[in-house]
Amino acid sequence: MGEVEEFEELRPLLFSIAYRILGSVSEAEDAVQETWLRFEASPTRPASVKAFLSAVVTRISIDVLRSARVRREAYVGPWFPEPLLADPYEDPARSAELADSVSMAALLLLERLSPLERAVFVLREVFDFGFPDVASAVGRSEAACRQLAVRARRHMDEGRPRFDADREERDELASRFFDALREGDVVGLRDLLAADVSLVGDGGGKAPQLARTVFGADNVARLLAAVFPRLARIGAVLQPCEINGQPGAILRDRDGGVVNALALDVLDGQVQAVRSVVNPDKLGHVGPVADVWAVSREVKESRRSGR
Repeated sequence: MGEVEEFEELRPLLFSIAYRILGSVSEAEDAVQETWLRFEASPTRPASVKAFLSAVVTRISIDVLRSARVRREAYVGPWFPEPLLADPYEDPARSAELADSVSMAALLLLERLSPLERAVFVLREVFDFGFPDVASAVGRSEAACRQLAVRARRHMDEGRPRFDADREERDELASRFFDALREGDVVGLRDLLAADVSLVGDGGGKAPQLARTVFGADNVARLLAAVFPRLARIGAVLQPCEINGQPGAILRDRDGGVVNALALDVLDGQVQAVRSVVNPDKLGHVGPVADVWAVSREVKESRRSGR
């Protein structure tokens, strides 16, 4: 197998490592591309191509994350990961861990870790790398990596998200939720929401967004039921899909442009959180991005005119 074929075979794994460390599709893709350039330029062939490439993409991702942290501290409003529609890496033996680790809730929890803790956790707990390979990837001793893993695991366990194990029931509930959303059914929505449900938006100051987080089943149901039928009246379409391994949907305008991505946390037969990513910088990989300000103006004009 040649270099190109070996790299392409491992590309899904490399992207999945980078995305979990960075929470960004675009930055993960850049990290993978930089990994290829370094692999191509390497004068020697590594004993284990998988270990070598995983180490390179991890180191690149750690460096990118350190600089990204500075930008995120100045971010306008809540920060969410870029929505991921499909994880390219599959491992049937670890499918549950992979799905949970890529959820919005898990990625937000990973934000609490230091870059080194995050990288060690991803390699060890998510992808089951041995400590010798983890140590090589992050440039620390095995003993130090074990300590980093313990700290990271403790932080994650304190707030680790849980999701409904029965995917069929979870997806059926999500289907009912989006049906009620399209119909503006306040009662139907309220019945599906947890009492302490939260609705949070990420616009990054570049798109209309919620002024603050909305809490409570009644408040969230009323707001959602008021907004989405108006969007439908101007031709917007809600397309349910899986986002970050959990139920979600993409909202598109009449021309197919992406308005936002909605991600749901479902547990115990109820929606625990609704997260809306509307920052256009985070949606370009999903498809052509809509002019969200124009969509917002059209919704307001429609409301004033009674259409």
